[in-house]
Amino acid sequence: MENTLINSDYSDRYIEIGYNIAYYRKHAKLTQEQLAEKIGISRSHISAIEAPNIVRKISMDLLFKISDALNVEVYKFLIFHN
Repeated sequence: MENTLINSDYSDRYIEIGYNIAYYRKHAKLTQEQLAEKIGISRSHISAIEAPNIVRKISMDLLFKISDALNVEVYKFLIFHN
């Protein structure tokens, strides 16, 4: 079996996660400021996660917090549409 190095640049996926977070945040009628306050991060951090021109990696812990705050199953943030 040949060892193959897997491409570890998941930039597009992080950007889509940000899109999904923004979608569900807006659906919950929350501002970035309100969501940030609920999960204990700065508004600029959530803004960077949602920004399509910034690749901001996100921890699973933070994703779980966002999921709880928005009352959305965590898997929905990981659905990629490309």
